[in-house]
Amino acid sequence: MSDDDRVYSYSAVLMGSPILLKLFSHDEALASRVFRLIKQYEDLLTVNRADSQVMDINHAAGSHPVSVSRPVYELIRCAKAASAFPGSAFNLAIGPLVKRWKIGFKGDTVPPADEIARLLAITRPEDVLLDDDRCSVFLTRPGMEIDLGAIAKGYIADRVRDYLRKEGAELGLINLGGNVQTLGSPQGGWSVGLKKPFAPDALIGALEVENMSVVTSGTYERFFEHNGKRYHHILDPRTGYPLDNELDSVTIISKNSIDGDIWTTLAYGMGVEKGCAALRARPDIEAIFVTKTKEVVLSSAHLFRFTLLDDDYRVTDNTA
Repeated sequence: MSDDDRVYSYSAVLMGSPILLKLFSHDEALASRVFRLIKQYEDLLTVNRADSQVMDINHAAGSHPVSVSRPVYELIRCAKAASAFPGSAFNLAIGPLVKRWKIGFKGDTVPPADEIARLLAITRPEDVLLDDDRCSVFLTRPGMEIDLGAIAKGYIADRVRDYLRKEGAELGLINLGGNVQTLGSPQGGWSVGLKKPFAPDALIGALEVENMSVVTSGTYERFFEHNGKRYHHILDPRTGYPLDNELDSVTIISKNSIDGDIWTTLAYGMGVEKGCAALRARPDIEAIFVTKTKEVVLSSAHLFRFTLLDDDYRVTDNTA
C-alpha cells in the first residue's frame, strides 16, 4: 500500500455513541474540529440534558411558542413533514412514549395500557405548530415533547460531510454510531458491513458505495425482554408499542444521511412490500430489508453493490 492509499482513523464518543472518522491524510487538527462540530450540534439538538434548544421547546409545551436557531427550526420542519407522510411510523412528537418505555436505558418496563393511551393523546404531530417567519415552535398541549433522536445523527453526518468538503478533503468517512456518510470514491469504493441481527460482530454482507450514506435501523440495537417477549426501541406511533412485523432491520442507501434516518423509520413501518412500492417513486433512495426468516430484500441496487457473506441468508431482488 502506498502512502497515498493510507487511511487514518480518529475516534471519539459523542451523542452516546462511538464516532469514527476516516481520512486519507494525517490531520489531527481537522479531526478535532470535526468532533467539535458534532458536539456543537449535539448541544443544540439533544433531549438528554436539561439545556438545549429542543428542551426549551419541550419545557414551554402548552404555554408559549419558542424561537430557535434556523438549523434547529429547519430540522424540526423536516421531521414534521416526515411525520405527516400517510401512515408514517416517523413521529417527531413521540417523546413522552420514548421517555416512558426507557428502552435501552435503566428502568425499562412495559407501561400499563391505560398509560400508553394517555400518552398517545399528547404525541400528535399536528399539535406541533411552526411559524416560518419567527422560526418558532409551539407544542400546543402540556406534557408534549419532541424528540429529534431519530433524525439528528443523519443531519449531523451530512453537516460533517459538507464541512470536510469545504476544508478540501476529497475522501472521508464518518460513522456516527451506525449512520455512515462517505465523501468521494476511494479505489473500489467504500465498504460498509450489514450487521447480522443479535450477533454483535457478525455480518450478513457488505455494501460498496461511493459518495453515499448508509443508515441501518434494527430491532437488535436496543431492546429488553419481559415474560419471554422482546420489546425493541422502534415504537409504532399509532399504537404506542414496538412495531411488530416481519423485519429485523432496514438499511437505507441515499445521498443524504438525513433521508436515511427518515426512510429507515418509514420503511420499517411499511414492511417489505409497501416499502419497496413507496421507494419506486424515489430512485434516489434504496433499501435493504432483512426479515426474521433470513431473507435479504433489495428494493433496487443502482446506488450500491451488495455481497452476501452469510449462507444462512438468501437475497431477493425486488426491482421487478
